[in-house]
Amino acid sequence: MREAVVPTGTRRGWLSAVRPRGWWFDLLLLAGFAALTVALARGHLLTVDEQVADWAEEHRPIPLYVVLRVLNYLGQGGQVLMPMAIVLAGLVAWRRRSVRPLLIFAAVFVLTAVTIGPLKIWLDRAAPAFDGPDRLVLFNAHASGIEAMSYPSGHVANALAWYGVIAVLLNAVLRSLDRPVLSPRAYLALRVLPPAIVFCTTTWLAFHWITDSVAGLLLGLILTRLLARIPWDAVPLPRLPRGVDRAAGLTGRRA
Repeated sequence: MREAVVPTGTRRGWLSAVRPRGWWFDLLLLAGFAALTVALARGHLLTVDEQVADWAEEHRPIPLYVVLRVLNYLGQGGQVLMPMAIVLAGLVAWRRRSVRPLLIFAAVFVLTAVTIGPLKIWLDRAAPAFDGPDRLVLFNAHASGIEAMSYPSGHVANALAWYGVIAVLLNAVLRSLDRPVLSPRAYLALRVLPPAIVFCTTTWLAFHWITDSVAGLLLGLILTRLLARIPWDAVPLPRLPRGVDRAAGLTGRRA
């Protein structure tokens, strides 16, 4: 097995390893998320949410519901995404004798936990299935707990962040096996198709309002771009025994 080698280049190159390059697009996504949140808090776009939810309710036959329900599991963090990522991270860590794959898993876990969950709790929005008053509004005084955690969509945001990491780890596994990494088309499909499917299914199934899914999309793009900027094979670590801080082939394709 060949030793993983960190590609030559400066950290500046890693920090711009996203498309479009630079921080301006991240700021644009953040501004979009903030603008959408403010608009909803002021009562705008609620009619659009209701119309989309009503249309989905009228166009959801049982066979289609079953298919959509299965596909929606692509965005389940605890049941699907985290197990997939930890298996891949563990495999790379074992083959490379490196802790770095576990570092990328820990990073995405912490980053999603400190952003998506707290925002859901603070913004306090009920899902379309809620049968109490003011189900469309943010800061709903009539809903609490799990009933009021619809905005932003955690399924969509998680899918974007976790599939980005899964793609990097899968390429690392292939490198550790001396196999070609994913083709650009396959890599892009892994990054784009699952989040797109989750976006559609979570809205069609009335798990979230359409604006919840849009907010999850904006937030997820911010998170995945942030994760893509980190040079995982070169992050400074304390001196560890037996060289387990060695590079692990985590330098993936650009996000």
